Amino acid sequence: MHTDPAPEHAWLRHLIGRWRYTADCLMGPDQPRQTFTGIETARMLGDFWLIAEGEGEMPDGDTGRSLLTIGFDPARGGYTGTWVGSMMTRLWVYEGRMDESGRELTLAAEGPDFSGTGMALYHDIHRIESEDRRLVVSKVRMPDGSWQEFMTAVYTRITA
Repeated sequence: MHTDPAPEHAWLRHLIGRWRYTADCLMGPDQPRQTFTGIETARMLGDFWLIAEGEGEMPDGDTGRSLLTIGFDPARGGYTGTWVGSMMTRLWVYEGRMDESGRELTLAAEGPDFSGTGMALYHDIHRIESEDRRLVVSKVRMPDGSWQEFMTAVYTRITA
């Protein structure tokens, strides 16, 4: 089965390279925000999939590793992907949409809420600010329907 890449697949190439990130994270209610840093290396798997491997310091001082995949599924009309991390057992499965500007991809996934007693909707918003700088803002939908930002990561390109 042969499929030609769509413009949405080409957008993923903005994320290719080696990136240094600094993340500011809310660790839970009544806890101070914490900062951690790391390196992400992203490459394409063929023309359709981005694979990004991250490694960095966790707020508790341990080393965390992660693997992100993002692709575009023309049959579904949207982006799709997954995320796994060495610090948890959950496989996060994303469905995503690009905003009208073509600079902001919102990936949505369901996962455990912060209380550990239920599930919540999460958004990871990938925003291209320039060729060498991007942001990832993570939000969770609260029981009252509002969105709470709990992590912001600034990525600076080291190499393309």
